[in-house]
Amino acid sequence: MDNLEYKNLPPLPDYYNENLLLRLISSPGTTGNEGPIAELIRNELIAVGVPAESIVDDQANKRISVPTPCGNLIVKLKGSHPGRPLLFSTHMDTVPLCDGAVPEWVKDKNQIRSKGKTALGGDNRTGCAVLIQLAARLLRQEGIRPNITLLFTVREESGLHGARHLDTSLLGNPSMGFNVDGGEPAKFIRGAVGAERWEAHIEGIASHAGVHPDKGASATLVASLAISEVHRGGWFGKVVREGRQGSSNVGILSGRNGGTVGDATNVVTDYLHIRGESRSFDSDFVRKITQAYENALVSAANEVKTNTGQTAKVEFHSQIDYEAFLIPEDSAIIQKAFKAANKTGLSPKLELGRGGLDSNWIVKHGIQSLTFGAGQHEIHTIAEYVDMAEFKSGCDLALELALGD
Repeated sequence: MDNLEYKNLPPLPDYYNENLLLRLISSPGTTGNEGPIAELIRNELIAVGVPAESIVDDQANKRISVPTPCGNLIVKLKGSHPGRPLLFSTHMDTVPLCDGAVPEWVKDKNQIRSKGKTALGGDNRTGCAVLIQLAARLLRQEGIRPNITLLFTVREESGLHGARHLDTSLLGNPSMGFNVDGGEPAKFIRGAVGAERWEAHIEGIASHAGVHPDKGASATLVASLAISEVHRGGWFGKVVREGRQGSSNVGILSGRNGGTVGDATNVVTDYLHIRGESRSFDSDFVRKITQAYENALVSAANEVKTNTGQTAKVEFHSQIDYEAFLIPEDSAIIQKAFKAANKTGLSPKLELGRGGLDSNWIVKHGIQSLTFGAGQHEIHTIAEYVDMAEFKSGCDLALELALGD
């Protein structure tokens, strides 16, 4: 269609309709299993008047290395005048702890919470609801309307895979972007850390731990020595060195094929797989943190020897998960965001994110992107809830961002 003046649109219910959010939260769709929620989002968009042909799947799942049932959903809403579109993005997946979530609206607290022992999934079904309601309101907007692109990504919670493998050619060359993912609507995240994932395969030498322990080279000992050395050097946990800051963690230790480390207490461990991460706002410093782990593991492997001088071996690999970004405070997108927040009665502020966001990759793709919230709190826990007053403010802010100067 040539414009947003679609005919015979159904009446728009209260655009804060809690039922939409309840339906989205109730839908299955944990990370890597987005099929049902993608179908529901498509149906909800069509129900408010978006033409089916305006909704496309970018087939990012064919470029993602882990099983994913569908790609990112991209929706183009043509405005009343030419110009580059604005991008509004969110992710459709939830963490595994949300599997089987049953939401309920607690009216006396004006909150949506989970009835059972699961997380809720407000992260990020609130964002999905904001974008659907934005589409519904824009379709019925009189006067000048902008070109808008909506983006619903997959596998954000398991590594920002959808945003990383996004087909940017389908976006329409947006001038700037706004990512909905968080609690306070007026808290704009203008930058976030970068992260590098690393792993090491430690090959030790097995021997009988009681009869001939000296004939073995323990992979467990290599890992233990290395972690201790990293800690002593100030590279573990919160890292503050040379005027720069970051963080690191060892997250997973496993044996072959993901099993236990070691097979028995009377066998010197011959294999250990260790995985960790490094983070910082400084991309070079991320690499220095990871290098500290690699150096410590190689050094420890050379130290752990059999009685004949054979050493353990280390195979180390690392990969950038996402790069850090920082949008200047005087940029046009921040000026636009503050003006929109003020017009909706909010008090805007800028913050930096300590975790990864889809914005990390959206910015990497060449589109400045601010992240703001829509009422989600205590995410990734069974205490998670959605503050409906903040959700409504997030909806209003999104519309003002779309329509404002």
